[in-house]
Amino acid sequence: MSNPIEGVNESVLVKNLGLVSYVPTFEAMQQFTINRDETSQDQIWLLEHHPVFTQGQAGKPEHMLAPGDIPVVQADRGGQVTYHGPGQFVAYVMIDIKRRKIGVRELVTALEESLVQVLARYDIQAYPKPDAPGVYVNEDKIASLGLRIKKGRSYHGLALNVDMDLSPFNRINPCGYQGLNMTQMADLCEQVELSNIQLQWLEQFGRLLALPMQIVDIVESKKSVSHSGIQS
Repeated sequence: MSNPIEGVNESVLVKNLGLVSYVPTFEAMQQFTINRDETSQDQIWLLEHHPVFTQGQAGKPEHMLAPGDIPVVQADRGGQVTYHGPGQFVAYVMIDIKRRKIGVRELVTALEESLVQVLARYDIQAYPKPDAPGVYVNEDKIASLGLRIKKGRSYHGLALNVDMDLSPFNRINPCGYQGLNMTQMADLCEQVELSNIQLQWLEQFGRLLALPMQIVDIVESKKSVSHSGIQS
């Protein structure tokens, strides 16, 4: 992590947005990134989305097999098409990686490794693939990644399948891979609670990149997370 800059809050502001529509959230994330400056506090948004397919910048229409009544939105992240829906943990990571001296590969690795560590708590043996971003369990995909870096600042992030309807993934070639099977935590373990998984992921991600967290809008109570753990 870089040396502190005068006037900059070095903690990351974490907001829990709940269940939200994709387009206004995407637009707000873009505007935050466009309008921020070198002193803006980094942010992470935790949320779920109403059902939506999103196409990445490299998205090919042939990977949209039968979207039906689920809307399709063109996004400006990397990657191909994916699905978001209730019961999926989404984290949008808006970090000034240039200011913090974090490389893009380092950020991607931290996103993947933090998910692997969270899943390990539930005795789920997961792993990333060097040639296919995301996190996998027995060759099935359980989490997707998609980022955009603009002027040294990241946005978009990750999506972890927790306890959701996976059937919409059958309407696409997930992430551009024909026949790729998707899985979720609820099919691999018992007693998954999305709010717990959010906090567990924040703890791991913050530890890997030495990012202190300032959490707001968590329903149970206000909490803070440092890279050494969670504090009430």
